[in-house]
Amino acid sequence: MPQEPSARPAGVSIIARPSTSSRDALEIRRQVLARLATDAKVTHGSGRLKGKVVIITGVGPDISIGAATARVFAREGAAHLYLLDYSTQHLPVFAARLATDFPATKITHIIADAASASAISSVVARAMADEGRLDVFFANAGVTSTSGLGPGGAPRQIGEVEPDEFMEVMRINALSGFLAVKFAAPAMGKLCPNKGKTIPGGSIILTASVAGLRAGAGPAPYSASKAAAVSLAQTAALELAGSNVRVNALCPGLIHTAMTDFVFEVARARGASDRIGAAIPMRRQGVGHELAKAALYLASDESSYVNGTALVVDGGLVGPVVTAAPTPAKL
Repeated sequence: MPQEPSARPAGVSIIARPSTSSRDALEIRRQVLARLATDAKVTHGSGRLKGKVVIITGVGPDISIGAATARVFAREGAAHLYLLDYSTQHLPVFAARLATDFPATKITHIIADAASASAISSVVARAMADEGRLDVFFANAGVTSTSGLGPGGAPRQIGEVEPDEFMEVMRINALSGFLAVKFAAPAMGKLCPNKGKTIPGGSIILTASVAGLRAGAGPAPYSASKAAAVSLAQTAALELAGSNVRVNALCPGLIHTAMTDFVFEVARARGASDRIGAAIPMRRQGVGHELAKAALYLASDESSYVNGTALVVDGGLVGPVVTAAPTPAKL
């Protein structure tokens, strides 16, 4: 039987861990982010959502996941987008610009609470009355907290969170997904042959988070609500078995959105923007456009056999256990 060597040369690991140099990684990071910014402005797609009727909640500022997804869905030929947000600050202007950029897609914007049963049942009923079909519901509305962060910008601990705040975060983040499934699934089962829907079915996408899969990625109320979204996707997929309605959870990692912008503002003020996401294997943050492309996959027929799963889009954060950046080595 072969004997294990009694010793190995100093500095040689049993498992090779190649890495790029810090300087090369920084340049790659900048190139990738620049390319993504350019791709997000493209207005011609390949028709992956041609003819589909879509509802998206949580359509906030331009850097939000909801706004980025609306743009990608319009680019890919969605027939009608119903965009819903609670705030009046951004949605009307964004919807008008979207209609200008994508004249072939109908755009309807609605100011409403995504965790209101009457609001969600109404937008579903409106889509069915207008178009006779519903194909995709992206339940993306959510908040991190309702009363801000603790001292120094750190998430507040459980003992610092009031029960009412916990329940409000659960209402916005978890109940909104439940309502999406409750009202959208029956509508997706209806046929509309005159508009090309001859097979029942559709895709419901719930925005969860890596915080719903692991500890240390968000405050307790937020993490619990996102774990609920993952569980809801799994449970709903089982309950809707045989209906051809798919329910999946989308789990972002560190993404630059309005919700996380304060982190980037602090980093910019300290001259440390290029260090954000340095502990993530991709060595950078994600952007809304990357989540939009993942949502596009789940919304399209390309994912027709993907159901009840949590699609993680986090640059490798959840996968490897990273205790320190690996020693740079030449590839």
